[in-house]
Amino acid sequence: MPLTRDEVQHIAKLARLGLSEDDIARFQEQLSSILDYFQALRRVDTENVPPTSHTLPLQNVMREDDPRPPFEKETVLANAPQREDDCFRVRAVLEE
Repeated sequence: MPLTRDEVQHIAKLARLGLSEDDIARFQEQLSSILDYFQALRRVDTENVPPTSHTLPLQNVMREDDPRPPFEKETVLANAPQREDDCFRVRAVLEE
C-alpha cells in the first residue's frame, strides 16, 4: 500500500515534524513498507483465536501476608541521623 508524498507530508504535519525532501522520500518508502506488513497480517485467519491481553498465560505472583507486626515508630526513628517530631529530617534537595 504505497503512500503518496502528500500523505507523508500530512502525517508529518500531524506529528509536528519538519521534513526535508530526502526525509519525505525515505519515510514514504518506510511507511509504505510498514503498511504492507499490516496488509499481510490482515490476511491471517484469526477466526478461532480467542481475544487475549497477553500472549503468555501469566498470573499475578503475590507474597504471603507477613504475620509479623510492623516495627515500633520509636525503634525506627532511633536510627535517624536527624529527627523532627515523628519524621526523619533530611537535607533539602531542591534548587533555589
